[in-house]
Parts: sequence; C-alpha cells; structure tokens
Amino acid sequence: MEPLTIAFVDDHPILLSGVCQLFSPSENFQVVGVGSTAQDVIDIAKTMKPQILVIDLNMPGHVLEAIATVANEYTHTKLIAFTASSSIDTAIATLEAGVLGYVLKGSTLDELTDAIRRVHKGETYLSPRVAANVVAGLQVNAKARTTPTVRFSRREEDVLRFLLQGCTNKEIAKSLSLSEKTVKHYMTVLMQKLDVRNRVEAVLAAQELANNGTLDTE
Repeated sequence: MEPLTIAFVDDHPILLSGVCQLFSPSENFQVVGVGSTAQDVIDIAKTMKPQILVIDLNMPGHVLEAIATVANEYTHTKLIAFTASSSIDTAIATLEAGVLGYVLKGSTLDELTDAIRRVHKGETYLSPRVAANVVAGLQVNAKARTTPTVRFSRREEDVLRFLLQGCTNKEIAKSLSLSEKTVKHYMTVLMQKLDVRNRVEAVLAAQELANNGTLDTE
C-alpha cells in the first residue's frame, strides 16, 4: 500500500519540527511539504499535491481564504485544522471554509492520526472537546436550511438512516450491499438536497427532518 502523503503548515518551528518527526519514520505516511504561512497552504496544495494538509489557524496571512481556495481549486488535497483554538465560532467558520477535520493541539498522536485517516476517507472529524458545542452551533444553520419539501428516494432514506447512526461510507456500503463508490454518490446527492457543505451538517439536517417527522427513521 502506498503511504499517505501529508504536509504540515505551522508558524511555530519547534511544533512543526516535532510533528514532522513523529510522522516521517512511519511507512504509512510520507511528509511531502512544510510551511509557515497562509500562502504556503495554497502553494503546497498546488505544487506538492499532498493528500492531507494539516494546518494551524493562527499564522501570517488570510488562513480562512487559503482554506477556501484549496477546498475549491485543489480538491485532491483534504484539509485538517490543527489548532489551539477551542472557539466554537472559529471551528464553525473553519469547517464552513472547507476543512474536514478540526483537531486541538494537545491531542494525542493517536487522535491526530485517526483524524488524518478519517478525513482521507472523506469523513469529518472533530476533537471531542469541541464536537458537542460545534454540533449545537451548526444546528441553527441546519434548521434554517431544512424544509419539509425535501424529497428522497427509498435508497436515499436508507443511507440517511445509517448516517444518523454514525456509520462510515464503508459501513453503509456493507449494510446496503452497495459499493463504497455508490454510497459516496448518494452522499453527494444528499448534501445537495439538504443544502449542506459537509458530513456534520448533513447529519444535523437529517436529524431535523427526523424530528419534524419528514423523515421516517424507524
């Protein structure tokens, strides 16, 4: 199996060096780039094309704009925020800009590794210490977007039910006897119908439909 290519951008030299040293010896990962500014985020995504880009949020430059640029223009690279900020507003703004992972500094190596693997699969990952509050904050947006006029096919409802149970795409595929590629297609369609940007918001919107009785989850 080819190693997962990753890059790190952080303006704290000691932390940057330390995290690179933790991942470099692993045969499962290949560190292909490092940087220290918002512009480096874009440049690394464009030139190095890492599968995962782990970035700090408090760096020189416009970090959220850099995230949005990479998320929209360099879709081969998935983004994880690795930050000391537990601000819910910051977390929500970062997720809406395009990151799929939000990991607090001070987390264990296992947690960061788990986040990298999940995000590579297209899942959303939030550190447990911020997840509950972020979900509460996003709930407002989900309620605003969700309407009773949304219509789903029978198979789409099946996928939604498993999504509400916290299943991964692989687990949904196995349960419904579908290919993982087919499940990813359904997820794309569902996010369009629900008018959401990521998996977390899709779950919240589906929960709101279930609470309103629009989606039968029995």
